[in-house]
Amino acid sequence: MSLLRALATVSSMTFVSRVLGYVRDFLIARLFGASLATDAFFVAFKIPNLLRRLFAEGAFSQAFVPILAEHKNNNPSEVRDLIDRVATLLAIALVIAAALGMAAAPLIVYATAPGFAAEPGKFALTVQLLRITFPYIVFISLVSLAAGILNTWSRFTIPALTPALLNVAFIVGAVFFAEHFDPPVLVLAWAVFAGGLLQLALQVPALARLGLLPRWRLDLRHPGVRRILLLIVPAAFGVSVSQVSLLINQVFASFLVTGSVSWLYYADRLMEFPAGMLGVAVGTILLPSLSRYHAGGAPEEYSKLLDWGLRVTLVLALPAAAALAVLAIPLIATLFQYGRFSAEDAWMTRQALVAYSVGLVGMILVKILAPGFYARQNVVTPVKIGVATLIATQAMNFAFIGPLKHAGLALAIGLGACLNAGLLYRYLRAHRIFTPQPGWGSFSLKTVTAVAVMAVVLHYAMGSAEWWLAAGGQAKLAALTGLVLLGTAAYGACLFALGFRLHQFSRAAAP
Repeated sequence: MSLLRALATVSSMTFVSRVLGYVRDFLIARLFGASLATDAFFVAFKIPNLLRRLFAEGAFSQAFVPILAEHKNNNPSEVRDLIDRVATLLAIALVIAAALGMAAAPLIVYATAPGFAAEPGKFALTVQLLRITFPYIVFISLVSLAAGILNTWSRFTIPALTPALLNVAFIVGAVFFAEHFDPPVLVLAWAVFAGGLLQLALQVPALARLGLLPRWRLDLRHPGVRRILLLIVPAAFGVSVSQVSLLINQVFASFLVTGSVSWLYYADRLMEFPAGMLGVAVGTILLPSLSRYHAGGAPEEYSKLLDWGLRVTLVLALPAAAALAVLAIPLIATLFQYGRFSAEDAWMTRQALVAYSVGLVGMILVKILAPGFYARQNVVTPVKIGVATLIATQAMNFAFIGPLKHAGLALAIGLGACLNAGLLYRYLRAHRIFTPQPGWGSFSLKTVTAVAVMAVVLHYAMGSAEWWLAAGGQAKLAALTGLVLLGTAAYGACLFALGFRLHQFSRAAAP
């Protein structure tokens, strides 16, 4: 199977989900603005969402997929037993974790947003919302199990489309049911619950068609289960340092002025668009092939595949980062500045988005480089790098929060991600796990040149910030669409003129 075609499939499905996500955020911004209610919901949703990224998409996927790929390659008759036992243990652990999380909701809110304790109403609402959203971790972690299986069998479409269902639940809830809740923001928490159920339900037929629908079988002594358990905890820290930093940032932000949590959320949502379409997509298609190359003893192909992933990532991530910085106000004004979301909210969100854009490439590269370790079942090195990165990020938080407020927290996250990616890359090079293919100097110079041309074109074409903040919704949407098309055309034309061709990025998946 062509990895470029797989990337296009995963990215296009992710694009659908992200577009629906912006419709969701548009509705939230219009109905609730950047207020006490949204601050409470974003804190409540961040906890299970963090656990999703930390455990389901981070630790579990990185620990489970390499072991599953190894069994598929070397012991195909044992694959079903491994899936059954892992799924059973995972389900039991998740139900217990969700029950404990709901019971300890006040303590969790106090620990993650201590500034809310000064406002009893805000604190109580956050606790209520967290108790409703916490079971989401059960649903989404089982979805991650199913996605790991489907991706290992090169079935990328269903896992990539699944996140869209959460956004559908948000949109339906906000449009049709908000007025039936008191306070209305409760509808968002129940949308999280319903969205998790829908996502899990979508996976079942796909697994059944492969004959891999898990059965209830508990066996802690199974060697494959034990190996996965040994990998999960360090993998969680090693691959998800940026998420831990986001949670700590929330603690800092809870002490800032009301709206700070929401400004960071809206900026993070814009930053997550390219991070999801590129980082998650490339990482998703790389891990199964890297795992198969490692299991099959093919280090040269392993290195070449990493090289392909890095080149594809840079040629797509660099222009995305530049566009986010240059078009910050057009993006925010078009997508969010309606109803109770004011011009002041737009400027504050812009500060965070520009700061995030500094580290976007680093955030994406971490998702590409980390599979280079986990496909080899190396969990120690990313943990060491993760500890160093987390310490450095918090030091930057203390340095930046005073002069830059909430934007300083975003900047610390971005620079920390760049440090993380740099250390991961250095280790892969130093231990000859990855050896760059010829032509990186020319490739980098041409890519940077094309990005610079695109940025200049967008800067002069977008006009004044005042127009974007005052124009009507339809006019802004038409203008933003034109800017996106113009930037894409400028970048693509420059790459073409410099000698880039699509066939140069073609690559087959590991057999």
